[in-house]
Amino acid sequence: MPTEIITTDDLREFKIELLQDIKSLLQKTTAAPQKKYLKSNELMELLKVSPGTLQTLRINGTLPYTKIGGIILYDADEIDKVIKENSIHNKF
Repeated sequence: MPTEIITTDDLREFKIELLQDIKSLLQKTTAAPQKKYLKSNELMELLKVSPGTLQTLRINGTLPYTKIGGIILYDADEIDKVIKENSIHNKF
C-alpha cells in the first residue's frame, strides 16, 4: 500500500475548505424564512412577556396589531421596527 505524505500546506487547505463548509451550513440553518405575521402566543414567547403585558402593550399603542375575527396578528417587520425605535444606548 503506497504511503502519502501530508504537508502543512495540505492541512491549511483542508482547514480553509472545512471552515467554508461550516459557514455555508450555518448560513443555511440561520437563514430560515421569518414569518410575516405572528400570533399572540408566538410574540409572547419571542418577547418573553405574559399575556397581560402583551395586552397592555397593545392597549397603550406600543405594539401595532391587526385583529381578524378573534385572532390578533402582529406584523413581524413592525415589531422589529418598534424594538429598534425603543432601543436605548447608554453612553459612558
